Amino acid sequence: MNASRCELLRRQFDLTWQLFDHHLERLERADFLWEPVSHCWTVRQGADGTWVPDWAETEPDPVPVPTIGWLSWHIGWWWSVTIDHARGRTPREREDVRWPGDGEAAIAWLRGLREEWLAVLDGLTDTGLDATAPFPWQNDPGHTVADMAGWVNSELMKNVAEIGQLRLLRAASADTPRALSGCP
Repeated sequence: MNASRCELLRRQFDLTWQLFDHHLERLERADFLWEPVSHCWTVRQGADGTWVPDWAETEPDPVPVPTIGWLSWHIGWWWSVTIDHARGRTPREREDVRWPGDGEAAIAWLRGLREEWLAVLDGLTDTGLDATAPFPWQNDPGHTVADMAGWVNSELMKNVAEIGQLRLLRAASADTPRALSGCP
């Protein structure tokens, strides 16, 4: 079977989304702001009620561990900006992409972005994939729309894995500590 590049990118995205949906269906409201360590990035509610993500213009060393809330905002931010670029719209500034602040609302937001991205993917042609990508490599014209779509798949998969690991760690941390008999 010979799949077009568009079909391949769509199948790759669908596979990544299935993994994400597996975690989204199991997230609890408290999962979003659970801080696994003291050195972490999260989203914090401001005095005006909006949620603001922790951020640094230069990545700190060590990099803070993100919460699921921060990761869901991060996905929403880069995905919103990517969709803006793909649709020829003026991309939003990072500060303009707001986290909804509630587990169910965040999940609905991410599912809405999925629908917008599917419309972008469904509108692509193999010829269109060869056009210069407007994002995320603004200063490197050697990347194509195919590269951008592949980047979305990769970035989403990375963030989904992080969310899944945090969800599992939180669930495991709620267990009663077990004796490690027999472990070296």
